[in-house]
Formats: sequence, structure tokens, C-alpha cells
Amino acid sequence: MSPDNQHTQHTPRHPVCAELPPAQRLTERALLTFEHFLHIEAVSGIVLLIAAAIALLWANSPQAAGYHALWQMPLALTLGEWEFSRSLHFWVNDGLMTFFFLVVGMEIRREIHEGALSQLREAALPIAAAFGGVLMPALIYLLFNHEAGRSHGWAVPTATDIAFAVGVLALLGRSIPSPVRIFLLTLAITDDIIAVMIIALFYSGGLDYSGFLVAAAGILWILALHRMGIGNAWAYVAPSAVVWLGLLLTGAHPSLAGVALGLLTPVHAIRLREHPADTVWRIGQTLTSDKHIGDAGQLAQPLKQLRLAQREMLPPVSRVQMALHPWVAFGIMPLFAFANAGVSLGELDLALDDPRWVMSGVMLALILGKPLGVLLVSWLAVRLGWCRLPPGVGWDGILLIGLLAGIGFTMAIFVSMLAFADAQLMDAAKLGVLLGSLVAALLGLGWGAIYARRLRG
Repeated sequence: MSPDNQHTQHTPRHPVCAELPPAQRLTERALLTFEHFLHIEAVSGIVLLIAAAIALLWANSPQAAGYHALWQMPLALTLGEWEFSRSLHFWVNDGLMTFFFLVVGMEIRREIHEGALSQLREAALPIAAAFGGVLMPALIYLLFNHEAGRSHGWAVPTATDIAFAVGVLALLGRSIPSPVRIFLLTLAITDDIIAVMIIALFYSGGLDYSGFLVAAAGILWILALHRMGIGNAWAYVAPSAVVWLGLLLTGAHPSLAGVALGLLTPVHAIRLREHPADTVWRIGQTLTSDKHIGDAGQLAQPLKQLRLAQREMLPPVSRVQMALHPWVAFGIMPLFAFANAGVSLGELDLALDDPRWVMSGVMLALILGKPLGVLLVSWLAVRLGWCRLPPGVGWDGILLIGLLAGIGFTMAIFVSMLAFADAQLMDAAKLGVLLGSLVAALLGLGWGAIYARRLRG
């Protein structure tokens, strides 16, 4: 082929607009800036903190009755004579939080397949540290709250908030070695797995096992869709709702259906007769050379194939997680914090022993228990030769990870509502989570700044 022919073949048939209208250029720039903003990890933690602060201020203002009335407002689904009515608080905690757990489940699934949990040798130390970060806070909490009424909250300070902890780490800048971030992420993911198991085993009493048959039917439906090669996410809405309903009927927390659905999400794209990249190239050639390019009827089928190929360029576990992440990080999690962080301090009597010890136990468990557990188990694992420190990470880096692991927030507040039926104890646990997480974040930032200065020096 001559150079002239090559040039002709690669020359676009349709001229490209050299100049966009000013309003369109401004809009594109604004959208790109906003998209970049949404992917800054520290921002979602700040939004979460603002939502919690607003809830706390509103619940302790003269308009506090309006705050509580808002979340008790009924919201119903109706179909003919059938009606399912629950409070707005239920729909946030048991409905929308399913998407939070779905993202958690997909994160776990992806990390097991190709991430930090895929190589047991590399993940062994963070996993061991995570168990230490669960056991030590539970022991410290029970040290102050071994009485029957208060001991049920032992699991409140055991979980780490991934978004908040990683967000605070991001505030420290790029001087923190990337292995520290990977270690923290692996620890937090393992923490979430343990927290989900704790909720399922210890906070789902009185189960109606017939509901598991409904959930199993939904799971079989999903597996059948996988087998049929159905890749459209909307096709999975109905069977996912069946799984959620099944867990609701059992008496377990229905939002845990999200974890099961996340773990079921495929890590490979569906098989096509042609590789997606080849399909994109072939249709691109068609669209630039077809003489009937202006005919909508001629374009419909190639564009349909192009959309399918574009979708299958990424596996579902990555594609769905990327689509849901902004909604969960900037919508569902702040809404959850707004709905549950409104502790009425005027109604919380810390002069009573039970609320005071619950709050103090949660705070100390997060602030002291997490770093002690992470450090102690990591030291033992390395000392006994079972594991070794990641390259470039010393014990000062492990201390930073332990301090940041004390940021419980979302999952800890979630567990506190399952652990206590008494409003005084629940509010005391929530207040302990908020104060403990805040102190842990500040300690992490302080030590992180010292750690970063040492690395630069």
C-alpha cells in the first residue's frame, strides 16, 4: 500500500469542529472539574463529616422535634390493595444502605480476585492486623462494660470506615508510601468482612429460616442470568430485590443482601463472539466509510453492537462499582450519617453509669484499642516469622495505620443501632463513635505529619 493510500484511509470523512461555542467549552471544563472532585478520596470523608455535624446540630436545636419527625415519617410502596409501609429511617438504613454493602461486597470480590487479598503471602500481615484491630477494641470495651445490659455493644468499636480512613490518609499527601495505603485498605476490607460476619452471627437473632428459601430463589435467578450471558445491570434488579426481601423475612438485616450480591458479581466480562476491542475497531471503520452513514436505519445495529462492546470492555465487578461509587460516597453515606448521627445531648444523661461507661468504652476502644491491636498482632506475626513488613513500611507506618483504623463512623454507628434497644445506650454508643472517630482522625493526621516529615528528612 502506498503512503498516499495510507493517508487517504486514515483521513476522517467528516470534518471536526475546530472551535466549540464558549458556553459548551465552559460546561465541559466544569464537568471535568466536578468529575475529578468526586474521585478525591478525602472529599467524601469531609462530606460525611459535614452531614454528621448538621444532624448533631439540628438534633440539639430548638427544631429538634422536626429532625426526629422527619425520619419517622412513613413512606409506603403500594400496588393495588397491597401496601408496604415503613419509616423514612427504615428506607435509609435497611434500603439505601444495601447499595453501600453492595459496593463493599464488590470491593471484597475484586480484591480477592486480583487485588490486595489475591496473594495470601502479601495479605497475611494486614489480615492478621485486622483481627488484632477487632479483638483488642472488643476486649477494652468489655473491660468497662461487662454487665449484661451494656456488653451487647462489644462489636460497636471493631469496624473501620474505609472511606473516612483512606480519605484522612489522602490528606497527608503523596509523601506517604503507597504500601501504607495498600496495607490500610487491605486491613479495612478485612475489617468489613469481619463486621459483616459479626452482624450476621451476633445481631440477627430470632431468624425465620423460611426467608432463606426466598433469598436462595433470588440467588439462583441471578446465577441463571449469569449462565445465560445477560450483562445488562437492569436485568438483575428484580432478583436482587427478591434476595433483599428474603433476608428481610428471615429477620436478619436486609441490607446485608448487598454483600451477597457484591460477592456474586462476575469478575470477568461476558463472552462475546468477538473481542470488544475488535468490535469497536470494526464498527469504527464502518462508521467512517459507510456511504449510508446519514441513514438512521443503517446506524441502529452498528451502534447497538458498539454499546455492547463498550460495556463489556470492563468486567461487571469494576463497571458497577465505578457507577455506584459517587452515589454511595456522596449520597447514601452522608444521608445515613444525617439520619443517624443526630444524638440529642439534652436527652442523653451521662450522669447515669450505663450511658457514661458505654460512651467511654467505645471511645477508648477506638482511640487505644485499634492501634494497640494492630501494632501488637503485627509485631507478634513478624517476630514469630509468620509475616514480614511490607517494603518501605516501618513500625511508625504501622502505628499510623493503627491510628487511622480507629475511625469507625459508618459501620460502627450501624452496629450500635443493632446492639442496643435502649435509646440512652444507643445514643451513648453513637456519641462515643463520633468522638472516638474524630480523635482517632486527629491523632492520625498529627502522627502522619510527623511520619511524612521523617520520610522527607
